[in-house]
Amino acid sequence: MEAYDSGHLDVGDGQSMYWEVSGNPEGKPAVFVHGGPGGATTGAQRRFFDPDAYRIVLFDQRGCGRSTPHVADGADLSVNTTPKLIGDMEALRTHLGIERWLVFGGSWGSTLSLAYAQAHRDRVTELVLRGIFLLRRSEIDWYYNGGAGHVFPELWDAFLDPVPADERGGDLVEVYHRLLHSDDAHLAERAAVAWSSWEGATSTLLPEPERATQMSEPRFALAFARIENHYFHNRGFLHTPLLGGMDLLADVPGVIVQGRYDMVCPATSAWALHRSWPASELRIAADAGHSANEPGITHHLVEATDAFR
Repeated sequence: MEAYDSGHLDVGDGQSMYWEVSGNPEGKPAVFVHGGPGGATTGAQRRFFDPDAYRIVLFDQRGCGRSTPHVADGADLSVNTTPKLIGDMEALRTHLGIERWLVFGGSWGSTLSLAYAQAHRDRVTELVLRGIFLLRRSEIDWYYNGGAGHVFPELWDAFLDPVPADERGGDLVEVYHRLLHSDDAHLAERAAVAWSSWEGATSTLLPEPERATQMSEPRFALAFARIENHYFHNRGFLHTPLLGGMDLLADVPGVIVQGRYDMVCPATSAWALHRSWPASELRIAADAGHSANEPGITHHLVEATDAFR
């Protein structure tokens, strides 16, 4: 399945957002919200939707993927915020002439999907969310300040490698913020690769060396690490906690898919979201970690979109 339409949309602030549409032009609209922040879309992400039933919209968020300017080329991060990304999604919906759409997102994509849905409840038909990340301080500390390191000590040592020894007991999000924006290009790239490699190596229940290799490619890593760290450094640019706004989505149908052994976004966040969202179903993949490409998670995601056709 190939995209039948694509382009770049000027969303202001000197930003041009890449988008594409595939599937059935007359089908039910669905938008895929990628993770990171700082990830990107690929054609493989279309496979979560029945192409005969859905009009499938993919887009790359500001500063990454095929959107321009790219962070590795010096894109301005000051205009890369959650409210800006929500506005970009609305601009794209309007540009494509879509009245309402199903919103599908995993990891950071679940964060942005929830924030978008709370801001534009009347534009969302359903939500399909995976690997829930609510941008709480406890979640950031778990993954970037040592919790997950108890499970992956050898990988944690590699994550710590660019960090000066006397700073390893501090807030590593803040330490990495300095390293990733160092005037020393070699140091910044080294930090970016270490940050991105940590996520690539810990995102699946079983090791997937190819995924880790892809995420350690320097150009990708610079965008991924700098954007992701930028959001965590700024507490996600959220004015109110996402759980505090779930009353706005009380009657929106949704499916939450969560890997039991997700080390990036542990299941406690999915459980908290489910308990705050009466219209949601929680489906635990007993044989999976964080990645949407693990068979158990893919199964539940496809089952969810099939049910909403």
